[in-house]
Amino acid sequence: MDLESTNPIRFLAWLPGVLAILILAGCAAVGPNYVPPETRAPSSWHTELGSGLISKETDPQTMANWWTTLNDPELSSLIERAVAGNFDLKKAWARVREARARRGISEANIFPTLDATGSASRSRGSEETGSGKTRELYAAGFDAGWELDIFGGARRSIEVAEANLGASRQGLRDVLVSLVAEVALNYVEARTYQARLAVAEANLKAQQETYELTGWRYEAGLSDELSVEQARYNLESTRSQIPTLHTGLEGAKNRLAVLLGELPGAVHPEIEKPMPIPVTPLEVAVGVPADTLRHRPDVRQAERELAAQTARIGVATADLYPKFTLKGSIGLEALSSGNLISAGSRTYSIGPRITWPIFDAGAIRQNIQVQSALQEQALIQYEAAVLSALEEVENALAAYANEQVRRQSLLDATHAAERAADLARVKYSAGLIDFQAVLDAQRSLLSLQGQLTQSDGTVTSNLIALYKVLGGGWTSLTSDDTT
Repeated sequence: MDLESTNPIRFLAWLPGVLAILILAGCAAVGPNYVPPETRAPSSWHTELGSGLISKETDPQTMANWWTTLNDPELSSLIERAVAGNFDLKKAWARVREARARRGISEANIFPTLDATGSASRSRGSEETGSGKTRELYAAGFDAGWELDIFGGARRSIEVAEANLGASRQGLRDVLVSLVAEVALNYVEARTYQARLAVAEANLKAQQETYELTGWRYEAGLSDELSVEQARYNLESTRSQIPTLHTGLEGAKNRLAVLLGELPGAVHPEIEKPMPIPVTPLEVAVGVPADTLRHRPDVRQAERELAAQTARIGVATADLYPKFTLKGSIGLEALSSGNLISAGSRTYSIGPRITWPIFDAGAIRQNIQVQSALQEQALIQYEAAVLSALEEVENALAAYANEQVRRQSLLDATHAAERAADLARVKYSAGLIDFQAVLDAQRSLLSLQGQLTQSDGTVTSNLIALYKVLGGGWTSLTSDDTT
């Protein structure tokens, strides 16, 4: 039928029906609306706070850049480079971009589609069954379609995509929290190995002097060969620890380089010179449990995954209802290319379409039950993430406080051992005691100095772990504008 010869009133007759469908399209989407779960969190931490831990509300700036409280420029530089070069973080950024693109796909489904078409064909019929003539057909036009989201399946799909994007963002932040903490932990480990090497080398030097002293006393007839051999095995025992410490130091340095996205050995020149283990601040604000749950990216990610799964129930429920589609096309068809643009070659079609599943052996309803069961699992996962977060903080609080108490005892014991070792050496030189007392004093001193150095590193590492489980280290490195 020629478009120009068609009475426009006939098209107007479609409008009431179309408008009614559009009004219905604004109805509420089927399926449950998402309501964030209520989180039960205690009003305070169960672990008794001590050793500089205070329940004061955490400072956002401190939590965002907690590593600056350690006052180590080298550590800050390493963290900045890790954020720029780490491969796990780059992969997490890519997942965010993927989720954003998938959201765009879901949003596109609520809009009409328009396709341009064109074709040209040449055919010849059989002379035995037909005329045997050659026929040409030329066609061009536009096809439009619009599936009206009356029952909200497409809108629920957008909710799914939006929640998945939020979960990807929180996943990125969780990677950031872990990365920053991992860089700091390996840096502290490297500095701890350097400090332990310094202790071992200092003891090696002192034991070398003791070994030489026993040798002189043996040659002078003031001591027996047993003392010489005891001093020797004590010396070599200490010397045997040094290669193991060097191995640990190399591993920490190489791990740092890989965390930065660089080749093993890349950071060796930067931290080759021994530096003190970073010292923890005098006070650390840990807030209350509710603060932690708001800051923890893994808890936030679990909540977003629950929201996405809730919306999937609506997507599945929408399949129970009919789907309404508006279809239309306009075009040109002619038997010769010269007549393609003539008025008589115009074609069109327009009309609604409805599809409604009548029988599917219960597959749609079973799918709704599947999605509901998955929502229940997502809720359980969220509740488990909350409990795990609170447990990790309680353990970190106890570890940090108790290690400080242990460190103070080791410090007092080391001071006493240093004094005992000096006294034993003086008395042995004067012939007042046998060498066994010197040997025991030196062994105790080496052991206590090593434990004290390790405890220094553990205190700082426990603070890093505490900031990690509190959810610190991501707010200054990501934002909604960039993710």
